[in-house]
Amino acid sequence: MTTQDYISREDRYGAHNYHPLPVVLERGEGVYVWDVEGKRYYDFLSAYSALNQGHNHPKIVKALVDQVQRLSLTSRAFYNNLLGEYEEYVTRYFGYDKVLPMNTGAEGVETAIKLARRWGYEKKGIAENQAKIIVCEGNFHGRTVTAISASCDPDSFGNFGPFTPGFIKIPYNDLQSLEQALADPQAAGFLIEPIQGEAGVVMPDDGYLSKAAALCKSSNVLFIADEIQTGMGRTGRILACDHENVHADILILGKALSGGLLPVAAVLANDEIMLCIRPGQHGSTYGGNPLAAKVAIAALEVLKEEELPQNAERMGKLLLDGLKSLKHPMIQSVRGKGLLCAMVIKPENGKDAWDVCVALKENGLLAKPTHGDIIRLAPPLMINEAQLTDGLSIISKTLDQF
Repeated sequence: MTTQDYISREDRYGAHNYHPLPVVLERGEGVYVWDVEGKRYYDFLSAYSALNQGHNHPKIVKALVDQVQRLSLTSRAFYNNLLGEYEEYVTRYFGYDKVLPMNTGAEGVETAIKLARRWGYEKKGIAENQAKIIVCEGNFHGRTVTAISASCDPDSFGNFGPFTPGFIKIPYNDLQSLEQALADPQAAGFLIEPIQGEAGVVMPDDGYLSKAAALCKSSNVLFIADEIQTGMGRTGRILACDHENVHADILILGKALSGGLLPVAAVLANDEIMLCIRPGQHGSTYGGNPLAAKVAIAALEVLKEEELPQNAERMGKLLLDGLKSLKHPMIQSVRGKGLLCAMVIKPENGKDAWDVCVALKENGLLAKPTHGDIIRLAPPLMINEAQLTDGLSIISKTLDQF
């Protein structure tokens, strides 16, 4: 089959809810992927930061293969021998009393919202069905009905109503607006991405997160960090909140928690919050399965053993400096932290960010535009200096074609 044959088959039998670049991948290793015609590419998307440890990391793959041959799923109707080990490991790793294991990031967000509401009723004393969650404009917390109810993006919520009530939407990176929203006695939580990834790597001012967390604490409102894309070492720290020494009341993780091998998500909180949910009130058939537990432990071990956050910080500085040095009229601006970077592209001669990404693909590097004019650049965290330099040269050469 040719590349076009694969694309045509997807188009014929699959829902049209994605618009991929015209490349068909069949193998991955480290920072590289190969297409069905044998061409090799640098992966500068990392499955939206789900592949921080690189494609098919041998330690994580071994953990999966060993466990899948023993026991993969029990449901939570029974105990299994690995869930407790994982729960102890992940809670100590991030400094929380408890974890509620789920599968996808969107499930994690839903769980955090339910948990914050429950805490609001049982601990803060909010009247029944009146709890509100404060969210930021430009957010992306998933595609579920509740997540899009918090969205300001018409492509996310258009013609999908009616929506879940109970959200207060405020501008991102605006402490005054947050303070006003926190004055609402029905506010239970403030849900925020430390860096807005899907919006195009939009970063708040230095000190914003720590000040926002302090405002939440003084207002008796939970600070909820969606670190699904920014966590697991991506920004040069284990968590993006760590840059400002913020310890969220509720932490949401996903994506790279499994090293990209299967869906694994987690919601972490201390007992006062987590124990508001009791047996039968929330759960998931696959959440906490022994296969996910084994894989997640291995994925977290790799982050520490290979010092991937530290490498992300070093390589991220090289990437950002390299992008800033590219003096091209199509580059309107560059920004980023660690290995989560973005170029804002100014259309020229009828060519835009999509055209640049197609050209990058032809030259051996994969990236994807978001919000029309922004190209997100987020390679696996184990990328080395030679590979990064080569990637930058491909970006430079590609831009010179325009």
